[in-house]
Amino acid sequence: MAFIRYPVLQYAYVVDDIETACRGWVDLVGAGPFFLSMHHRSPDYFYRGEPCESHLSYAFGQAGPAHIQLIQQHNDVPSVYREMVPAGASGFHHFAILPTDFEAEKARFEAAGFPAVATLTSAARVAYMDARPLLGCFVEVYEDNAPLRETFAHWKAVHEAWDGVTDPIRSA
Repeated sequence: MAFIRYPVLQYAYVVDDIETACRGWVDLVGAGPFFLSMHHRSPDYFYRGEPCESHLSYAFGQAGPAHIQLIQQHNDVPSVYREMVPAGASGFHHFAILPTDFEAEKARFEAAGFPAVATLTSAARVAYMDARPLLGCFVEVYEDNAPLRETFAHWKAVHEAWDGVTDPIRSA
């Protein structure tokens, strides 16, 4: 049986210019529309056990059965994003899963040698598990909750009804 037991719901990329990246995904892949949250800050973001003051913007857009997350870090403090993608560069960073038991899944990853490098709370608790030695990327473990599932369903429904042109970048 595969170690990861949940479907991949999201693919995430660190980008140097979030609005340009959104347009690229719209033009090349047909992803979108993207819901953009500029200058987002989490009150309890920890990186390697220390509070982290990274200044971030996020964009979320649907692409087929999964959604795409784009992340731009506006400052150069150490973070889970800068650990893998340096300032001025863009690249794949993580994929996300939504287990039924957040704490148990986080503990299972850690017991298998994939530690939590960063934790935060957004729409749910989140842990970035370091699976780079095996997969070359992080795995984001989300805490399952009804509001988060509703948000994911909303992004998908908007994408399916979207004409692919109108308002490709929207406020979150």
